[in-house]
Parts: sequence; C-alpha cells; structure tokens
Amino acid sequence: MLKEEFDMKVGVIGASGYVGGELLRLLVVHPDVELSVCTSRQNAGEYVHRRHPSLKGFINLTFSSMELDKLVKQCDLVFVSVPHGNALNIVKDLYDTGIKIIDLSADYRLKNADDYVKWYGWEHPFPDLLSKSVYGIPELHRNEIKDAQLVSCPGCMAVTSILALNPLMENKLIDTSHIIVDAKIGSSGAGSTDSPGTHHAMRYGVIRPYKPSKHRHTGEIEQELSIVSGEKIKISMSPHAVNLVRGILTTNHVFLNAPISEIELWKAYRNSYKDEPFIRLIKDKKGLYKFPDPKFVVGSNFCDVGFDMDENTNRIVALSASDNLMKGAAGSAIQNMNLMCGYNETDGLKYTPLTPV
Repeated sequence: MLKEEFDMKVGVIGASGYVGGELLRLLVVHPDVELSVCTSRQNAGEYVHRRHPSLKGFINLTFSSMELDKLVKQCDLVFVSVPHGNALNIVKDLYDTGIKIIDLSADYRLKNADDYVKWYGWEHPFPDLLSKSVYGIPELHRNEIKDAQLVSCPGCMAVTSILALNPLMENKLIDTSHIIVDAKIGSSGAGSTDSPGTHHAMRYGVIRPYKPSKHRHTGEIEQELSIVSGEKIKISMSPHAVNLVRGILTTNHVFLNAPISEIELWKAYRNSYKDEPFIRLIKDKKGLYKFPDPKFVVGSNFCDVGFDMDENTNRIVALSASDNLMKGAAGSAIQNMNLMCGYNETDGLKYTPLTPV
C-alpha cells in the first residue's frame, strides 16, 4: 500500500494572514499530512505563492472561498485561522459535522461564557460548546487534546507566560495574590492588516505599551493558572510592542511564600518540564545569553524558560521567550494536530531556530 493512502487531508480557513502562512509553511513539509484546501475570501482564485512567496515550489494550490461542504468532504481536520469573533459560527458549523477542528482565534479559549463579556465585550452565542473545547497547551492538557474534536490554541503572550509560571504554581511556591506579567511582542503579533500604528514608519524603533491593563490574554492566563493552583488567580499584565518582527519575551514577577534555594527552584522547573520536547531551560552563568531571549527561538516551536532570584525582596523573576507565530500560534497548532491524530508530537516541528536573524 502506498504511503499516500495514509496521509491525512487538512484544510486551512483564513490562510492568507501571517498565522495562516506559517501553518502552510509547516504543513507542506509535514510527513503525514496532505494540504487539500486553503481559503481566503479576499484572495480566492489566486495562487498561494503570490501571497506567501516563500512557499513557491512547495505548494501549487490556489486560495478558494470557504464552502463548508467542500471542506468537510476534502478534509479530515480543519485549522481555523480567522480574526477573533469571526470564528464563532465557522467553528460551530464545523463541529456539528463531526470533523476535527483546531481554532487559532480566541473564540473558544475561555471556559466561562461570562469571561467573554469581561474581556471581549460580547456575549458568547454558543456557551455549551466552550466546555467541549480543549485549551491547546500540550504541556498542561496533553491527554485531553488527544481525545478532543475541538482544540482552541492559546494566545501567544498567554502561552509564553503560562509556561514560565506553571512550575511555580504546581509546586505552590509563590504568593498567588501578586503576579505581574510584563510582555514584549514583535510586530507580527498585530497581524497582516496594517493600521496607523503598525506600519513600518510608526512601528520601527519603538518600545510601546499598548494595553497596560485589561489585556484580553489576561483572562486565559488567569483561567489556566487557576486550574493548576486549585484557587482563583488574578494576574496583572502589561504588554509592550517592541522593535522585532517575530518574538515574545515575558518577564513575570512573583513573590515566594517562603525562602527557597536556587537548587530547589531548578528542581521544580526540571520536574515540570523534564519530558517536554519544546521546553528548554535557560539559565547560564557564562556567556552573553544567560536568560531566555526571543532572538534564539525564531522559526522554532521552542519556549525557552528561565528564572532569577532576588533574595532582597523575596522575588522570583520568571522569564520565557517564544516565537509568537510558532509556539504562540501555528507551531502549537501543529503540535496539537499531532496529538489529536496519533502522530509523533514533534513531527514537522523539530527544527533548530534561525540564527542570526
């Protein structure tokens, strides 16, 4: 029997944006997947490589309009990569057909329907479906993802900060009433549609706080850390736009319940992540790069995690770096697909980061 008969057929809804293009980049070289459908309302009929020139020679498909019947007939799994709010009905209609779905919007990330009113300003039309969606961080929900029909990939800043804080919460090492997340993110996190603040002349050279409080990813972080800790957690989060194309650095400030040695803290992080293929612990006493740095994860699915200790104030600075288009979006989506479909979790993802960039 030819190998092609084993290939799983997948489709990408909203394939013309940055995240959609990153999904295509990973899917066209995945050993077990055949890319069948790429939809784009604005680019229907155009060759994919005209929107994503780096894919020329890897893909001969044209963008198509989104037709539910066509997707279901031609695909075993569908990625939904459309803006927040636009995925609601698409995901619901797909779910009702029984097809597997990986949603990269925020529309099914939060479990409590009231949180959509709080963080997004609208009421969720399908609250019953929220309990059926699995939040797509494999390091936290691997077994649930394996059995899921619908996986909702996390927000890029959310997953990066959660992975830095998770070991501290698991081991009950910190004061959970004072957690501060400071995030820096590159321009691709704003998407491919420009605005007066995101075009090059205004975006270059900045360190710009753009939502110092009430950022919507706060809700995801609170939700997941509350599950880990077994108590209601509140987070103070402030993101900043910085002069990068790709990459996130989160600097997370927390305070210890009791003094702890650096060796004990190392053990906590190692025990949490010793078997995780995409977590690298970075805390080096030598060299220029002693802590996580987004420059050294670009193009990869790694999240680099580290920490420093401030004995003077009983503070832990938990640090993490990721590529917002990879571990923060498309890479996590492929990792989730591998789990949902019984493939090796690292298939199509185990690449070294690009250096220099």
